[in-house]
Amino acid sequence: MRVATWNVWWRFGEAWPARERAIRSVLADLRPDVLGLQETWRDADGSQAEALAALLGGHAVFVPVGVPPLPDPPEHPVQAGAEIGIGLVSRWPVLATAVHDLPAHVHEPARALHATLDHPAGPLHVLVACTEWEPTREATADHRAQTRVLADLLADPALDGELPVLLVGDLNAAPGTPELAPLEAVAEDLWLLGGGDPDAVTLSSDTPMAPVEAVKQIDRRIDHVLVRRGRPAAPPLRVTHAALAGQEPVEGVLPSDHRAVVCDVELPAP
Repeated sequence: MRVATWNVWWRFGEAWPARERAIRSVLADLRPDVLGLQETWRDADGSQAEALAALLGGHAVFVPVGVPPLPDPPEHPVQAGAEIGIGLVSRWPVLATAVHDLPAHVHEPARALHATLDHPAGPLHVLVACTEWEPTREATADHRAQTRVLADLLADPALDGELPVLLVGDLNAAPGTPELAPLEAVAEDLWLLGGGDPDAVTLSSDTPMAPVEAVKQIDRRIDHVLVRRGRPAAPPLRVTHAALAGQEPVEGVLPSDHRAVVCDVELPAP
């Protein structure tokens, strides 16, 4: 199973239509089975997740969130009427969804998506989230509270089964930070299990549109594919590949300010 997560930078920047084409090009090559999206969009004609599901031959879910807030007024005409949110694209049908509110006092609403996928080997539970990022005291408190709630959701025994439980998202925290600690206590990092470079960066200051004001996140690996085994006695997961994607321009245009994280994991045969 190929799992990916990507913050696709909504419709920010003047190059959005070209970025959209670049995003589609990258994903058409990657063809993930499970794709978590952050800073994704929905307008009156549909959602980016639905468009990508059509491209990849899958199923889509979109959940509006307030992280980050919409520009008011819109910076460009293409932003008018578009929501911002988190999304999921799945190769397999979506059996059920639930939306969990996360603690938020700075940017509301903050939410996590829980989708149960109809994998041939059994129900596959996937959480998608995008957490707070600002360095203020109040925002940091929100951030830490949000990752504690995500850790509780990930560790919920009700999700136990033959398949692992996944959390994909822009968690705005690097490994070893207090913000990520609750999740590191209950989950494994597919990036490291797959031999990914511990010093890899998913939000680089080398990117022209990099948010250099995000002092806690810049030049760090803040986008993650985390997992817990579906049952305590389950054998160790075998991750055969871990790589970044979307870091190169497509026809001269970078797809996003973030790089995608892509991991291939072996699952039990149905």
